[in-house]
Amino acid sequence: MNKVDLAFTSALEQAQLIRRREVSPLELVEIYLERISRLNPQLGSYFTVTAEQAIADAKAKTEMLASASELPPFFGVPISIKDLNPVAGVPCTYGNPALLSNISDYDDGVVTRIKQAGFILLGKTATSELGSTPYTEPTGFPPARNPWNLEYTTGGSSGGAAAAVAAGLCAIAQGSDGGGSIRGPAACCSLVGIKPSRGRVTHAPVGDRLNGIAINGPLARTVADAAALLDIMSGYVTGDPYWLSDPEPSFLAATQQKPGTLRIAYATSIAPLGEADANCQQGVLQTVQLLQELGHTVEQKSLDLSGLVEPFQVVWQTSVASSGIPAEILQPLNRWLLARTGSAGEYLQAVYQMQMVARQIVAFFDTVDVLVLPVYLHSPIRVGEWANLSPEETFQNIIRWVAPCPAANATGQPAIALPVGFDELGLPISVQLVGRPAAETTLISLAAQLEAAKPWIHHRPALG
Repeated sequence: MNKVDLAFTSALEQAQLIRRREVSPLELVEIYLERISRLNPQLGSYFTVTAEQAIADAKAKTEMLASASELPPFFGVPISIKDLNPVAGVPCTYGNPALLSNISDYDDGVVTRIKQAGFILLGKTATSELGSTPYTEPTGFPPARNPWNLEYTTGGSSGGAAAAVAAGLCAIAQGSDGGGSIRGPAACCSLVGIKPSRGRVTHAPVGDRLNGIAINGPLARTVADAAALLDIMSGYVTGDPYWLSDPEPSFLAATQQKPGTLRIAYATSIAPLGEADANCQQGVLQTVQLLQELGHTVEQKSLDLSGLVEPFQVVWQTSVASSGIPAEILQPLNRWLLARTGSAGEYLQAVYQMQMVARQIVAFFDTVDVLVLPVYLHSPIRVGEWANLSPEETFQNIIRWVAPCPAANATGQPAIALPVGFDELGLPISVQLVGRPAAETTLISLAAQLEAAKPWIHHRPALG
């Protein structure tokens, strides 16, 4: 297997190659570091590359192979961490260059689990400032560019993670999703992205994020890789404000199980924000046709999120105020959001309203197993397309673009983004599956069935 093929080999298969001593952790790390050195300048996928630490870890793990009898599941497999999550001894910028000297003194809880699983960390991937926008163009850093068409965005805020996986700059990636920030980049970059259920993945050692709307999750090239990483990330840590029982079977095992005949609804418009564009509609309708061919019961249903839009905005924009970063070093949109932040009473009232609407959304699933939606309401924007708009205009554009995503964050339901094809510009087309609360295994089983019926793993972006 040549170096390019190895770079695009699934994380699960890389783990098996290492176990069989057919490739070493050091070989894999060197392959990825060479690709990062060569391709990251045009992609902007990494803020920080931890080359020395990665090589040292890879050498140690390569030496361990000679005598180790039992290995953790992803021993020696390279991974990236989003730069909203602290890694001990590594800068955590939160997408702000003024924080490049902000060296973390602890590992985020999800990072601890990733290390315990045997992964080797390659570096910290690009994010929008504070994760607040669905495109990854923070002031002071190169913009994250889409490997499939460099003129276009990767999405956000896990845009660097998505670009890195899609371009073969890591085997798999950790991301986070507070309003579509895993699913959007997965859609833009032709990846699988899972937003887990609330309580599935810890935020240790800190508390929750924005009343539980934000959560960590995986980005990968295959459903099995994403499911396996979710198994690693999942689990209760003492003091977590939300928690779920471990899945039965495991998420990886669910990829080998048939989902049975499911009741599936679909929608291509989100009231009051409008209809998806032709490409996004195409993704949904193609998926609906395939689901029917696979024997599922599918019907179109309307989805009205009118009551969610305003309270979700209030809750979401408080992430800027809660960061504690001074207004004078924030980019214009975040300064504007900070200025709009209301009182604690207004925030709690918005949480109350959001939770009341969330009950109605979850009730929709009393008669439905899965809801099929676009990920975004229109195709990816060009890099810099909204750069000259006012903060208010940008904010309104964001609200409409990401409209299909925030409902699952408000309710805490699981959702998964899947590739379904490409448009005339070579940009990926994707679709989103939303499941019942805590029903990731159903979504993953269905996603694996769709992947097997219409594989996408053989597609690679045409990079140098």
